[in-house]
Amino acid sequence: MKSTKDFRMNSLSLRNREVALAAIVVAISLVVGLRAPVFLTVGNLLDVINDSAILAILVMGQMVVLLTRGIDLSVASNLALTGMFCAVLGKAHPGMGATELVLIALAFGAFLGLINGVLITGFDLPPIVVTLGTMSAYRGAIFVLSKGAWMNEQDIHVAIKGLPRVQFLGLPGLVWFAIATLAICVWFFRYRRAGREMYALGGNLSAAAYIGIPIKRRLLQVYAMSGALAGLAGLLWVGRYSIAFTELASGYELTVIAACVIGGISTAGGLGTVAGGLLGVLFAGVVNGALPVIHISPFWQQAISGTVILVAVVANARSERRLGKQILPLRERGSTSAQGVRP
Repeated sequence: MKSTKDFRMNSLSLRNREVALAAIVVAISLVVGLRAPVFLTVGNLLDVINDSAILAILVMGQMVVLLTRGIDLSVASNLALTGMFCAVLGKAHPGMGATELVLIALAFGAFLGLINGVLITGFDLPPIVVTLGTMSAYRGAIFVLSKGAWMNEQDIHVAIKGLPRVQFLGLPGLVWFAIATLAICVWFFRYRRAGREMYALGGNLSAAAYIGIPIKRRLLQVYAMSGALAGLAGLLWVGRYSIAFTELASGYELTVIAACVIGGISTAGGLGTVAGGLLGVLFAGVVNGALPVIHISPFWQQAISGTVILVAVVANARSERRLGKQILPLRERGSTSAQGVRP
């Protein structure tokens, strides 16, 4: 069948892209290492990985949304609000344990993500409009919750500060949280029906509805998952940096989307892998870690990052036009938008 052939071609194209991206990451590391050998030391590479761990968690959440042709611009605001909520809760209840705080962060983040899902599915609104609104609303909620005050190191619960710093097998807890998130996502997309159906929604919504995929339920699940991972990232961010305030991680949603695009996760839906997302994170981590080492101006750092994003978007668009994203048999493509939620 044509759809099977297209699927195999897309898979091969993605693998080739991922191999090329991995080679680029290695090449950049070696070139920078020749100029500044300190960059290739074990300690520095571990710092790069540790710095990229929170981004990896957020990218997995954003990937789920992008696969369905959606977008979640509220992830950084969700992160900040959940982080502040956990910081305030931990200060009020010093007897709480790390497990309780992690579960609360996941649940609170999922609730904030579910608000996005309900607005999108209930009122048939574009995800970019909804999440742009909740992005601002959640920032305002942080101010109300904290009364405009900062939560400093002495205010942060000891368990929150310990989560990203605890060592196991030579790696900090932050990295282990990222590894666990990546492993769960691989399992979910490969072995769970819901994961495969999310690809189908982005591949062709009309075909997905035709074969009986519960579109509303899957979109609610998508935004809840994105929110839960943003909430977890918020708890870890506050724990690592020992601070919570209104503008925490402001603008970080753009970094998350950039890492997804660089990793080959299509903003048009239906294409992307966990491996690609991870490579996008590593690319961003290596570039952000390398440019200061070789004394590149912060202004040039932004220009270089923006150029890389544009190149990645163009590469994605050309690849999609050449191969397409078809992953399900289709008789005709309806005009329904990806965020459409008609049963």
